[in-house]
Amino acid sequence: MASPPAASTAAANNLGRNLTYGLQEVIGRAIVVGEYATGKPFPTEADLARQHGVSRSVTREAMKMLAAKGLLGARPRQGTFVQPDDQWNLFDTDVLRWILERKLSVKTLRQFNELRIGVEPRAAALAAQRARPSQVAAIAAGLQRMRDAERGQDDTLSADIEFHVAVLRASGNPFYVQFRDIVSTALRTSIRFTNRIAGRSASIDDHAMVHSAIASGQAQAAHDAMYKLIDDVLDLIGNAAE
Repeated sequence: MASPPAASTAAANNLGRNLTYGLQEVIGRAIVVGEYATGKPFPTEADLARQHGVSRSVTREAMKMLAAKGLLGARPRQGTFVQPDDQWNLFDTDVLRWILERKLSVKTLRQFNELRIGVEPRAAALAAQRARPSQVAAIAAGLQRMRDAERGQDDTLSADIEFHVAVLRASGNPFYVQFRDIVSTALRTSIRFTNRIAGRSASIDDHAMVHSAIASGQAQAAHDAMYKLIDDVLDLIGNAAE
């Protein structure tokens, strides 16, 4: 019997991966929004496969992925269960996105920006000391996109994210660079929320001060400018919570 064509095999594999990621998305979001109670028995693989019309192998892989994110646990004779939320991997961008997609939590936004203020000012200071010309140019490009967005010629959200990610890259610290996915994911909610409160997009002048300090190699000034930028966001969130 002839083997199936390589293209057909690849298509089948891609379909399987898509089904797995799709099921992970559906179940993961359901867990995060509270459709499955913490510590209570979780549906079996067979039940989930029937419910979602997928194979047991697809279901099993999706469950493994959710367990790796800290959402699911398993014990002998107890089976699978939802982990308490303090066990969830908040540095997993899917988990963070699901958390931010549920009913907007001002508390979660504040906590995220408290994390940012502990990381991004130091990254800006390191960028002032270490950034290569091409990296300073990338920060400038993000700033220019923000200016273009103010005139309706670019997307405000993606321009702001590009600026912050460029600063993280310019730090030269691989741990800070890895933080880019967390920043990108969470800023998509945080920026929309804070812009709505402020009635405007992010301050171009404040971002320009960060760029200027980095470009001129002034580490403390870069740190302070980035700190002020994020501290202003925390003030906005604090006022919204009152």
